[in-house]
Amino acid sequence: MKLQESGENYLETILLLRQRQGHVRSIDVATELGFSKPSISRAIGILKSAGYVQVGEGGNILLTESGQQKAEAVYERHRLISRYLVLTLGVPAEIADADACRIEHIISQESFDQIKAFVARQDGEGH
Repeated sequence: MKLQESGENYLETILLLRQRQGHVRSIDVATELGFSKPSISRAIGILKSAGYVQVGEGGNILLTESGQQKAEAVYERHRLISRYLVLTLGVPAEIADADACRIEHIISQESFDQIKAFVARQDGEGH
């Protein structure tokens, strides 16, 4: 199933919240993204139907294996595109982060692979 941008954002947010606080509930996602709890509940239902998340005890949202893989892939794109914008263009980090959040969903695999290789070369030169 092709996941839409909003679904990718939800998965990435769940991944980051879990890393930061150890557990994730719908209200945590709603607070983080600034959306209403009913909107988040609908989205979680869609992600659950698609096999990306499970809802455990106390409403704890858990990424499935495919959800974890997708969330990590989206987050990797986000991090590397943001870093690329800072390294190559001197874009301020906060703006680069916001732009990366949009670019990560539409960039081709070929372009992303080149960005990833470029950032890896730059990071390798600094060490």
